[in-house]
Amino acid sequence: MAHNSELMIDPRSGFCKSNSIFYSKRRSLSLPQNEFIDVATFISSRPHQGKTAFIDAATGRRLTFTDVWRAVDSVSSCLSELGIRKGDVILLLTPNSIFFPIVCLSVLSLGAVVTMTNPLNTPREIGKQIVDSKPVLVFTTQSLAPKLTGSNLPIVLMGEHGDYHAGAEVVGSLDEMIRKEPSGKRVGERVNQEDAATLLYSSGTTGESKGVVSSHRNLIAMVQNIVSMNSLEDEEESFVCFLPMFHIYGLGAFALGMLARGSTVIVLPRFEMNEMLTTISKYRATCLPLVPPILVALVNSADQIKAKYDLSSLRSIISGGAPLSKEVIEEFLEKYPKVNIRQGYALTESTGGGASTHTLEESGRYGTAGLLSPSMEAKIVDPESGKALSVNRTGELWLRGPTIMKGYFRNPEATASALDSNAWLRTGDLCYIDDDGFVFVVDRLKEVIKYKGYQVPPSELEALLFTHPEIVDAAVVPFPDKEVGQYPMAYIHRKAGSCLSEDAVMDFISKQVTLVN
Repeated sequence: MAHNSELMIDPRSGFCKSNSIFYSKRRSLSLPQNEFIDVATFISSRPHQGKTAFIDAATGRRLTFTDVWRAVDSVSSCLSELGIRKGDVILLLTPNSIFFPIVCLSVLSLGAVVTMTNPLNTPREIGKQIVDSKPVLVFTTQSLAPKLTGSNLPIVLMGEHGDYHAGAEVVGSLDEMIRKEPSGKRVGERVNQEDAATLLYSSGTTGESKGVVSSHRNLIAMVQNIVSMNSLEDEEESFVCFLPMFHIYGLGAFALGMLARGSTVIVLPRFEMNEMLTTISKYRATCLPLVPPILVALVNSADQIKAKYDLSSLRSIISGGAPLSKEVIEEFLEKYPKVNIRQGYALTESTGGGASTHTLEESGRYGTAGLLSPSMEAKIVDPESGKALSVNRTGELWLRGPTIMKGYFRNPEATASALDSNAWLRTGDLCYIDDDGFVFVVDRLKEVIKYKGYQVPPSELEALLFTHPEIVDAAVVPFPDKEVGQYPMAYIHRKAGSCLSEDAVMDFISKQVTLVN
């Protein structure tokens, strides 16, 4: 590949006519030259001035950066004694907690692979992921452990639990592991940056849920991406994190990235509006990452919110998951004039890389997902002809860069359809890039429905509908909604003579899938 300096790149748009590639206008990421380094070691070596790493919003418990790394040392030592080795898959089934990052970093430091699943998932959905990813150990809470019934996997309990009996399934508790002195006898195997680090499940570019394999190099690049984002304030940064750490954004930014930045992360187990607002007020949080429906709610109830909560510490909001409309941004800035909005675009397959706005000026370009992430390249490809297009032309966005996944887990066909032979990721999103290098997402080529930032594959809902004895045919389509983005809407063809009602269909589906309130 020709070096950037040899190419004629338009400094305004980042577009190069000779190869039809858009290059990022941001400063390139500096990535470690040493090929043998894991992401945990990389993060722990980053210099910063931070003191408190994590705060449990509910209890006020704090973990300093020293506490975190001491715990990682102890837990990885215990995992090593349990026989966990490089390449082993470890499942996390837990809501957000200040200990979630400690488990991840401990596993990653051994060269083992972290996979995680939504705690709201049904036992059937979790079982499906277990069959695919083949974990050797699970970290979970006492209340979620019953969802693993029948998996016969050894369990390490996290959080509050009564007297547990170490038996066939429960092999220990995280509290005990953290309290143990590291043995220093860890069986360490050299971890290469190209080794698999995380296995996150995504609907991908075609609909059926697949395991996305990200390498240590992918995660290191994502961490550097987050570290490179300029701070909007000189004071200490503190982020409220209710976005799930089992998603790439929550994991990469809040379980990993902020540790390298030296920022404080205030952790909530899940989203609840009043708890989120109380947390900002109580801990004087400066930054709130969210998804568009929550921003819409902040606008709609602004007067009641401001009367009840002190949000004066808040400096910025980071919105991802779907683009914000011009109207919503303007209304928000009118209600909260001291708060800057940043936006981002990323996929699980791009390990949180893609495009983002970093400044007030960039965010003022309404409707944009931002400039390409550092070290990211893009093509806009005509879906019909396969021809790469130039500035202001709409086509499928293809991305290439250091955060692009290794591929889909044990699924070479799906990998080949998403990644071409030159390492370009076909995103499945219709986009254009304007004269100044800003990316605009126009529509989706893929069928995935985006509900409150969650991905809902229509094909999976259709497959479940087909299992109902009174349904002959079904099609699931997105139904646009200002509050949640899109609802899945089903068209049903009933069997002759059937009196199947809407409520009965809803009831049938709700018993088998996760409903996100």
